[in-house]
Amino acid sequence: MKKSFQLKAAFLFAFALLLSTVTFAQNKPASPRDSVSGKAAGSTITINYGSPSVKGRKIWGGLEAYGKVWRAGANEATTFTTTKDIKVEGKSLAAGTYGFFLIPNENGTWTVIFNKVAKQWGAFKYDESKDALRVDVKTKAAPMHERLVYTVDAKSFCMFWDKIVVPVSVK
Repeated sequence: MKKSFQLKAAFLFAFALLLSTVTFAQNKPASPRDSVSGKAAGSTITINYGSPSVKGRKIWGGLEAYGKVWRAGANEATTFTTTKDIKVEGKSLAAGTYGFFLIPNENGTWTVIFNKVAKQWGAFKYDESKDALRVDVKTKAAPMHERLVYTVDAKSFCMFWDKIVVPVSVK
């Protein structure tokens, strides 16, 4: 009787451990939130974004259509915060937090958008009339980046994903 009870208890423990491991593994988000901060043009710039993976997919002109507003990350729209007024590609952007969007174009000239509505899900309710600033930038070829990532340095911020970098100058 005692052996039977111990065997059942061991089986129940192993089953519970297996179930909790599977459950925990499934809770890992496919596109985890990430953020980057840095100093540029005397301001602290912070970009908060969902970081999707390529996973063997065609990204540009496939998963992310050309000519359509894209949330510049995954899930919630990407946010861009600047603590001081800055110039982005030579145009003024006031200090604040913005929804950050991109319009990818096959010709390599992409539109960078700072929208006054910072918190929104994806680009589903994006409203162009609430744009604070739009600028065009030229993309460049880059080494493969499986995960979407942003960087900030003294003169720019960049988005890297797949084999593209979107450099944006800041003064």
